[in-house]
Amino acid sequence: MRMLSLAFLGALVLLGSCKNEPKPEAQPEPVPEPKLGREISFYTPDSIQIIGDLYEQDKQGKTILLFHQGGSNTRGEYAPIIPRLLEEGYNILAIDQRVGGQYYGSYNRTLANIPTHGFGDGYGYCDAYNNLESALDYVLNSGFTGDKIIWGSSYSASLGIQLANNRQQDISGVLAFSPASGNSMKDCLPNGYFETIEIPLLILRPPHEMERETSKLQSEMAKVHGHKTFVPEHGVHGSSMLVTERVGADVYKTWEVVLSFLSNI
Repeated sequence: MRMLSLAFLGALVLLGSCKNEPKPEAQPEPVPEPKLGREISFYTPDSIQIIGDLYEQDKQGKTILLFHQGGSNTRGEYAPIIPRLLEEGYNILAIDQRVGGQYYGSYNRTLANIPTHGFGDGYGYCDAYNNLESALDYVLNSGFTGDKIIWGSSYSASLGIQLANNRQQDISGVLAFSPASGNSMKDCLPNGYFETIEIPLLILRPPHEMERETSKLQSEMAKVHGHKTFVPEHGVHGSSMLVTERVGADVYKTWEVVLSFLSNI
């Protein structure tokens, strides 16, 4: 009987100690990593296959469409820029336009798929407009419902202003880095759109470009119609004015202006 009582008492102690043990906390469901940087392609109305990279984080969030300068490609020009934009939470579509090349240590995948491509083949900067518009349509058709922001560099900055004017119902803002205005752009100059474009527009140029009369005129025309302009203390042509190694000086202020503009859209 004594042995039975001791066994019963031991069981009670063990039961009590189990009750006092802390219960493991419920673990939250793991959040899946965003699908980033997958290669995509689509076709323009004139049957050119455009190749690019889609960085998807949240289809309801803001989406930036990145377009490179002449002689360039998206992976080379924007490699130092895309990570910063992803940190800020933006979706990104960055494409290789039909007019480009091998600047910044990479190559243009769209051109690589066109065996007959060559300089002087009749396809000019203005012809690449439908590359940009088709990229916008790709984003819309892919279910991205947040604000769409156009970001152009050199010739694509000029085309981006034209696109933003023509598709204001689909676009919420545009950044134009060194919008080109040379003879090769005479049929698609952006200046005529400053009066009619009603969405936020920011034009950025490095100081040495503002020494040209055409750049001064363009900047003044933009200001007259209420658009924003910015000339950094140090800069280079196009979107590369955001890259310290290319500018050779601090680019903090330029990034500050760009990120503020984006956040206010």
